[in-house]
Amino acid sequence: MASVESAAKALETVTVSKTKELKGTEKRDTLIQIEKKYQQQWERDGVFQPNAPTTTEIPLHSISPAELREKFPKFFGTMAYPYMNGTLHVGHSFSVSKIEFTAGFARMQGRRVLFPMGFHCTGMPIKACADKLINEVKMFGKNFEGYSEEDAEEDNAKKNAAPAPSAHREDVTKFTAKKGKAAAKVVKMKYQFQIMRTLGIPLEEIHLFADPGHWLEHFPPLCRRDLTNFGCRIDWRRSFVTTDANPYYDSFVRWQMNRLRELKKIKFGKRYTIYSPKDGQPCMDHDRSEGEAVGPQEYTALKLKVLDWAPEAKESVKGRVPDDANVFFVPATLRPETMYGQTCCFVGPKITYGVFKVSENDYYVVTDRAARNMAYQGIFPQNGIVEKVADVIGSACVGTLVKAPLSVHKEGVRILPMETVLPTKGTGVVTSVPSDSPDDYATVTDLAKKADYYGIKKEWAELDIVSIISTPSYGDLAAPFLVKKLKIASPKDTKQLEEAKELAYKEGYYQGIMNYGDFKGEKVEIAKPKVRQQLLDAGEGFAYAEPEKRIVSRSGDDCCVALMDQWYLDYGEDSWKKTALEYVSDADRKGLNTYSLETKNGFEGVLNWLNQWACARTYGLGSKLPWDPQFLVESLSDSTIYMAYYTIAHFLHQDIFGKTTGLLDIKPDQMTDEVWDYVFARRDLTEDILTQSNISKESLATMRREFEYWYPLDLRVSGKDLIPNHLTFFLYIHLAIFPPEYWPKGVRANGHLLLNGEKMSKSTGNFMTLDGMVKKYGADASRIALADAGDGVADANFEEDVADNNVLRLFTLKEWCEEQVNDPSKLRSDTKNPFLDRLFENEMNTIVRECRQHYEATDYKLAVKSALYDFISARDFYREACTAAGIKMHRDLVLRYIELQALLLAVIAPHWSEYIWLEILKKPETIQNALFPDAPAPNPSLTAEREYVRAVSSNITSAEAAQQKKKAKGREIGFDPKKPKKVTIFAAEKFPAWQEKYIELVREAYDGESVNDKELTPKISKMGEMKKAMPFVQSLKRRLLAGEAASNVFERKLAFDEIKTLKQMVPGLKKAANLKVVNIVHVAEGGKTGTMVDGSEVSSLAPSAEHAVPGMPTFYFENVEE
Repeated sequence: MASVESAAKALETVTVSKTKELKGTEKRDTLIQIEKKYQQQWERDGVFQPNAPTTTEIPLHSISPAELREKFPKFFGTMAYPYMNGTLHVGHSFSVSKIEFTAGFARMQGRRVLFPMGFHCTGMPIKACADKLINEVKMFGKNFEGYSEEDAEEDNAKKNAAPAPSAHREDVTKFTAKKGKAAAKVVKMKYQFQIMRTLGIPLEEIHLFADPGHWLEHFPPLCRRDLTNFGCRIDWRRSFVTTDANPYYDSFVRWQMNRLRELKKIKFGKRYTIYSPKDGQPCMDHDRSEGEAVGPQEYTALKLKVLDWAPEAKESVKGRVPDDANVFFVPATLRPETMYGQTCCFVGPKITYGVFKVSENDYYVVTDRAARNMAYQGIFPQNGIVEKVADVIGSACVGTLVKAPLSVHKEGVRILPMETVLPTKGTGVVTSVPSDSPDDYATVTDLAKKADYYGIKKEWAELDIVSIISTPSYGDLAAPFLVKKLKIASPKDTKQLEEAKELAYKEGYYQGIMNYGDFKGEKVEIAKPKVRQQLLDAGEGFAYAEPEKRIVSRSGDDCCVALMDQWYLDYGEDSWKKTALEYVSDADRKGLNTYSLETKNGFEGVLNWLNQWACARTYGLGSKLPWDPQFLVESLSDSTIYMAYYTIAHFLHQDIFGKTTGLLDIKPDQMTDEVWDYVFARRDLTEDILTQSNISKESLATMRREFEYWYPLDLRVSGKDLIPNHLTFFLYIHLAIFPPEYWPKGVRANGHLLLNGEKMSKSTGNFMTLDGMVKKYGADASRIALADAGDGVADANFEEDVADNNVLRLFTLKEWCEEQVNDPSKLRSDTKNPFLDRLFENEMNTIVRECRQHYEATDYKLAVKSALYDFISARDFYREACTAAGIKMHRDLVLRYIELQALLLAVIAPHWSEYIWLEILKKPETIQNALFPDAPAPNPSLTAEREYVRAVSSNITSAEAAQQKKKAKGREIGFDPKKPKKVTIFAAEKFPAWQEKYIELVREAYDGESVNDKELTPKISKMGEMKKAMPFVQSLKRRLLAGEAASNVFERKLAFDEIKTLKQMVPGLKKAANLKVVNIVHVAEGGKTGTMVDGSEVSSLAPSAEHAVPGMPTFYFENVEE
C-alpha cells in the first residue's frame, strides 16, 4: 500500500484551479435537491420516451409518412455522440444545451420530441490508450508503484522545455481548418496512467483500462449520469455503444458499407493518405493526438541534376556515390507553371541533407523527413525502406551547378543559401523563381548585395529574371513589383513578405495569363496541370506528397503520407458533390437550414475541396469491412447516419451492448441487409425478406413506422470544428443512402466555449467537467449560464458569476412565489385597476410574445433575457409601484405571473419550473407536457404608457441626484435636498415646430415594418442639427417598432393621455422620491405659461419648462414648509 501512496504522491500536480471558489452553498443545495427529485420522477414516469403513432392507431401507409408527420407534429434532434475515452466537460454541455433547449421548446409547441444519445467507441484512441497502459504496467507495476518523484521531476522539466518552431505554406486553392478538437485536447503528460488520474480514476483501478473493453463499460454510465444530472430530455432507451461490441449496431454499419459500395461511393485504389508507419495503417482524424482535419498536400517534385559539385560537397559524396551516377537535388513545388523562371535553387545552410539511393544509378538529395515520406509513395525500390549513402551539410552544397527542368537558363543554375528554409516543410530544397515569388526575389537581391558575406559569386544570384505570368494588378513581374510597392528591404521583412506572397500567388493563379512556354496565352489555372504533366512525362519530375502540417497519431508516431491501395469513400465525385452543394445552398427553402451564413460558407468551402477519404484501417476498435474483414471501418465513416439507428434501437436491444433483446425480440442475425433496406424505406416488403429474416410482418411494420415518422432528422448540433469532416460526411452519406424525403433538415454549428473569458485548459487550471459544473451550481443555474453564453458560431463564454448569481436569483424567486401563494392576505382580489394592474398585465403579454419569438429563432441568450431577467424586472416594477402607491398587488396577476414565469423558464430551467408548477401551483401533471403560453397581442398604448411611467420615475430620481451633485460641488441649486421638497412636472401641450421636418423624413424612410437608416441618417446629417435631432428621431423609431400606430406617431399624438398618467403616478412618486408635493403643469407653447391640473393658470414658469415636449416632461425642485 505504501508503494501505491508513493506513486500517487509523485502524480500530484501543483496546478491551482482558476475557477471560482464558492462560499455559501445552502441555497444551491436546496435547488439541487429539487433537481434530483424531478430527474428521478421524469425517468420513473418515462416522460422523455416518445414513440411514433402505432400501426394500430394509424395502419402503415394508410396515409403517407409526410401526412403522418403533419397530423402528429414531431421534432427529432441529435448532437454528435461523445467519444468514450473520458467524462464530459463544460464544452460538451454547451453543444448539448443547444439541442436540449430546442427539444424543450419543441415539446411546448405540442410536438412529439425525440432526443437520443449514443456512445462513440470506434477508432484508435481507446485502443492506443489501452496499449500504452499495457506497456506502463510492465514498466512501473500494476499500481505504478515503480514511478517515483524523481521521474515526475524529470518529466516536468521535459514538459516545460520550449517547443520547436514550425512553418506552414498554404496552397491558395485549398480550405484549411484553423482549429481542431484534437489539438484542444492535448494533455501535456508523458504517461497514459497520469492522464487517467486526471479523469478521476483511482490509481489501483487504472490497470483495468489496459483492456479496451473496460473503457466501454466504464465511461458510458458516467456520460448518462452527467447528462441526466444536467436535466437532459434524453430517451435513454435508444442508447448504444458503437463497434462490434454491439452486434446490432455492427450489423447496421456493415449494411451501410455494403450499400455504399453497391452505389459505387466506396472504391478501391491507390491514393495518398495520412499514414502511421508505427501503426502500419492510415491515421484518420479521430486517430490523431495532433493534426485533426489536416490532409495530404501534393507537390510536384523536380529533379535538378548535378552538373558540377561544389568542392566541399564533392568530398562528402566521394566514394559513396559512383562517379557516373545521376544525383538530383529534389525541390517540391506547388507552382510547376512557374518553373520556366528558375534562376537558382536554395538549401538551408545549416540543414543536414541525405543522399538517398533511388536506383542503381540515381540518387536524390533531400531531408530525412522527405525521404521517409517518399519511402511510402513508391519512389524508392522497397516500400518503407530508404538507403542513405551519405550526409551533406547545406552550406557545403552552395555553388553546386544543377540543371533546372524547363528553366530558360539551359546552362544550369547554382545552389545558393537561404536561411529561412525549413527541414520540416517540403524536401528542404527550394527552387527559386524570383519573377513570381516575393520571398525568392528578396533573397536573390540580398544575396547579390552581400555576395562576399554569403561566400558566393555575385553573378550566381544575378541571372536574368524573365516574365512567366502576366497579372492585371502587378504586371509581368509580380514579385519585383510587390517587393517595391510594400517597401520590402530584406528577407527579414517577414510580415510584408507574407502579404506579398498571398497577393502574388492568388492573383497569379486566379487571374494570371501564361507569358512563356508551350502554354503561352492560357490562363494559369488551366496551364498549371498541363505543365505538371509535361514534367512528369519527361521524367524531370514526379508526384510527391506530405502532411500539410505535423500529424501525430494516438500512438505517438509522427505521420507521413503513403500512396497505398485502400478502400475509400469517393467524396468530391462530381454528381455527388453537385447534389450536396445544391442542398446546402437551400435556394428553394427546401434544403439544409444552417442557421448561420458562416456555417453555410463552411460547408460550401469543404464540399469544394474534400475528396477521397480512406474508410478502413487495421488497428483500433470498430466493425469489420464486410467484404474485406482484415480492415475495420474507421471512426468517421461508421458515424454518418447512425441517427437512423436511434429510431429503432429500443426495438432491437434493451442494453447498450445488445446483450438483451429489445421490445420486438429480434436477434442480431435476423437484421439482414434487406431488412435494414426495408426499415429505412429503401425497398418494399417481399416474401423473401419475411422468410430469410424470420421477423414478423407486424414487427417489420413497427420499425418502418418508427423510422418514417421520426425521419428526416430535424436538427444536428455540433461544434464548428466538425464541419471539415463529420458534418460534411454526415450530409454526403444521407444524400447517398436515403430518398430525398429523409435528408436532414438542419445543422447548427456552435463555437468553442471559453470559461470565464479564457480558453479551457487542464494545465492552467481553467477547466471544468460537466459533473463538476452541475455539482458546483446545480443544473438550472448552469443551464441559464450556458444560455447566456452566446448563440452564434463565434466562441461563447461561460461565466461562473452568471451561474452563481442565478443560484441566488432562482432561490429567491422560488421563496417569493411560495410566499405569495401561501399568504393570500398580502394580495388584493378586487377589480383590476386601470393603471398599474393594466400596465403589468400588458407588459407580461409583451414579454411572453417576445420570448416565443426568441425561442423560435433559437436565440437562447435573448430568450433567457426575456424569460428571466425581463420578466423579473416587470414583476419588480409592479411590486415597487404598488408599494409606493400604497396598494397591494392583485392576486390574479401575481398568480398569472408565477404560472407564466414557470412556463417561460421551463425550456431552460426545467427543474425549477417543475417545482413551481407542481408544488406551488398544484398543477395535475408535469410541466414537461405543458404548452408554451398564448398571450394577447400587447396594447401599444399601454406599452408606450409603461415606458413613459418608467422613464419619468427614473428621470425624476436622476434629476434630483444631479442637483445634489451640483450642491456637493458648492454650486447653488435653489433648494435643500434635506428639507421637505416638492417637484413641479412640466408636460408640454404641443411638439416644437422644428420637429416637423424630421417627422417627414422618418415618414419617408418608414416602409410599414422598419425604418431605412441608410436613407434617413444622411438626410438628418445635412440638416446640421444631429445632436438635437437624433434623440427625437430615435424616439419616433422606438414607437414605430414597438407597434404603435404610425398615424399616432407621425401626427404627433401620444398613445396615452399624458396628464392623466401623471396624475395616476403622483402617489407613487411621492413615496418613491420622498416628495411632499407633486404639481403637474400643462405647459403652453413657448414654455412661459401653463395650466395646473386643477384648471388654474400659471405664468413665469421655471426655465426647464421650455424644454418639455409631449412624452418627455421636465422637472423643477423646490422646498416647501412642513
